[in-house]
Amino acid sequence: MSKHVIASGNEVEKILKEYSITLESLPLIDVNDPALAGLNSKVGDVIKVDRISPASGEVTPFYRLVIQFDEE
Repeated sequence: MSKHVIASGNEVEKILKEYSITLESLPLIDVNDPALAGLNSKVGDVIKVDRISPASGEVTPFYRLVIQFDEE
């Protein structure tokens, strides 16, 4: 599984500014996602996901906004 960590406030600000995006435009991840187990994440946190490219072997960070999906 890819490494998941809670991004720092400074890191989030830098990413939003660098890509001229808003927090709400980030891809979403549910607060109850099993990948977040043990992180103590909460709604509104930004999760940094380090993925390893199978082609190059390089680590590429992706960012996800933690939300609470509606239960049906």
